[in-house]
Amino acid sequence: MIGHELGGRYQIIERIGGGGMALVYKAQDILLNRYVAIKVLRQQFVNDEEFIRRFRREAQSAASLSHPNIVSVYDVGQEEDVHYIVMEYVEGQNLNEIIKERAPLQVEESVRIASQIADALDHAHHNQIIHRDIKPHNILIGRNGRVKVTDFGIARAVTSATITQTGSVVGSVHYFSPEHAKGVATGEKSDLYSLGIVLYQMLTGQLPFLGESPISVALKHLQEQFEEPRLVNPMIPQSVENIILKSMRKNPAERYQSAKEMLRDLETSLLPERRTESKLYFSDEEDADSTRIIPAIKPTGKAMGGASKLSRDSQSADEYRSPKKSSGKSRAVLWISLTVVVLLAMLGVALYVNKMVTVPEVPVPNVVNLSEQEATLKLSEAGIEIGTIDRVYKEGVEEGIVFEQSKPEGIKVKKGSLIDLKVGIAKPLEKMESVLGLAYEDAVEKLILEGIDRSRINMKEDFSDTTEPGKVSMQFPEAGEDYDLTTVEVELIVSKGKESTTMPDLYNKTLKEAQALLKELGIPIAKDGIKEKPSFEVEAGKIVEQWPFPPNEQVPADSEGVTLFVSTGYPPEAVEYTFEVPVAPAAEGQMSKIRIVYTDARGENQEWGTQTVGKPQYLTVNLVLAPNKDAAVSVHRDGAFLETYPVSYIDAKQGTVPTLPLPGEQVDDTMGDGEEEIPDTGIVVNP
Repeated sequence: MIGHELGGRYQIIERIGGGGMALVYKAQDILLNRYVAIKVLRQQFVNDEEFIRRFRREAQSAASLSHPNIVSVYDVGQEEDVHYIVMEYVEGQNLNEIIKERAPLQVEESVRIASQIADALDHAHHNQIIHRDIKPHNILIGRNGRVKVTDFGIARAVTSATITQTGSVVGSVHYFSPEHAKGVATGEKSDLYSLGIVLYQMLTGQLPFLGESPISVALKHLQEQFEEPRLVNPMIPQSVENIILKSMRKNPAERYQSAKEMLRDLETSLLPERRTESKLYFSDEEDADSTRIIPAIKPTGKAMGGASKLSRDSQSADEYRSPKKSSGKSRAVLWISLTVVVLLAMLGVALYVNKMVTVPEVPVPNVVNLSEQEATLKLSEAGIEIGTIDRVYKEGVEEGIVFEQSKPEGIKVKKGSLIDLKVGIAKPLEKMESVLGLAYEDAVEKLILEGIDRSRINMKEDFSDTTEPGKVSMQFPEAGEDYDLTTVEVELIVSKGKESTTMPDLYNKTLKEAQALLKELGIPIAKDGIKEKPSFEVEAGKIVEQWPFPPNEQVPADSEGVTLFVSTGYPPEAVEYTFEVPVAPAAEGQMSKIRIVYTDARGENQEWGTQTVGKPQYLTVNLVLAPNKDAAVSVHRDGAFLETYPVSYIDAKQGTVPTLPLPGEQVDDTMGDGEEEIPDTGIVVNP
């Protein structure tokens, strides 16, 4: 079936379960793009009309119900001799698997599960459907904790003429109600009895009745009392034990009258005021199905041959005893009738079990060392079904190869029996932990704690623009990557810092500012790397030069550092001179904007600034001159160039720079013959 496309839309993926009547597969609904569960009638029953009717009845029963705790039926179909039901797929486990793994379960979890089952049964019963096979195998628990009741394969409508067929009993014997075991009509209270057993098993981890054969178990349901759950698990509250005691009464009249009533009791059982309630007691004398000792039937005394004559008192005594004799006969008839009923029930169970047992036997083939597909085919050809497949890793076994079977080769089993297989899978791998950003030794310790041998951890140093020196910048295998613990070789890349850094522009910054910036970038300052240097351009205390790396050049990580030159101000030979520049407006009574540009030892064409004047006056310009650098002052008025005044280093140093007159002033006598003043500018020139 695996890989087959059923009904033109259901792609069979894998087998996930099975029972006596059908196999269950996980499939992909290609049309709706979702997973579904598909129950397929076993091949040995495809020609059995009774099984086909029962199979269809399951689909009809489940499809008529819509409840969050009941598995939904999506589709029903037949393809040649394959009869199937498409149902909701529940991702999780069945309750039987959970009980095997970790029973006894916590009281709160057990009550929660039982409450959801009771809610599902209440819905089914309101729709006149009796499940008749409530057991952990038919209870699915999704990954979200939601309970789903499934397998309505032997359910019947309560309106049917009969529920249990004459001479046969259908269901799981360990969860039978007494009336079910007798083979008489079963009703809602039979489902509640089975739910009580499920709750008992969840809380104690064991079944209330066990026996060597189905018949012996069925008889125990009819005749024996079970061990009270609190004797097995003292942690069970009395309120919860009372629910089990009531739901498992042999007399249906003493059980819960409905699933709704049982649900209400479950929902309130863990309230603080109910946890210590009194134990529930029943009168066993009223239970007709309890084991009883039937008294021997003795003949009543009579007068013998009239040899003596009874007195009046004797006659009165006989009359007094007469009603008791009549009552004794009635009780004898009752016990004889009950005994006959029990014997008939036992006969019915025996006939059913005999019918189920009379299946031909087949030898078990050896499928070890075969692939899973080959093993499945070989077992199928031998008439044997696969039960569960446990996929686990085993040293030396390849993936997909069978390395163990639950029943040995050669023994004979009933045709259709289940065999469990163990199939090898690829070796489970570990996930690599992240050690990025850790110091190397810390990273090694962390990996050792994960089980990696120190000899398999290697270090390599390299530059990193993002990781501090001495810390792990890269790792192989990378974090989150799969690895084999026994063979992995781990390589840790430890940062040496940045390979190179772009040199910043430190010109005209204070020494403190320059040092902070270099530290932030990780660029060292050379030994004796702070020196002083005079400068005309940079004021004292600021950086005038950086060596050997100018701005924007790359500084290698292994550089010995940079040298900073700090300005001490002007050199000793520099001369500072204040020059008075004469200016005047273009016309008397008007305002003119004067702009002055100067050149001296500090640089060419430096802007002094502008000033608006309305009369002749002097503007002061501070100059710095050097032996090799004279000064010059240029004047502009209202955007037009007027004149440039040169100032020599020698004149400034000796103080012999002549004072210029304001425009419009008289030319003094020192002017030579032929010289005159130009009124417009105030500048004296030779004609």
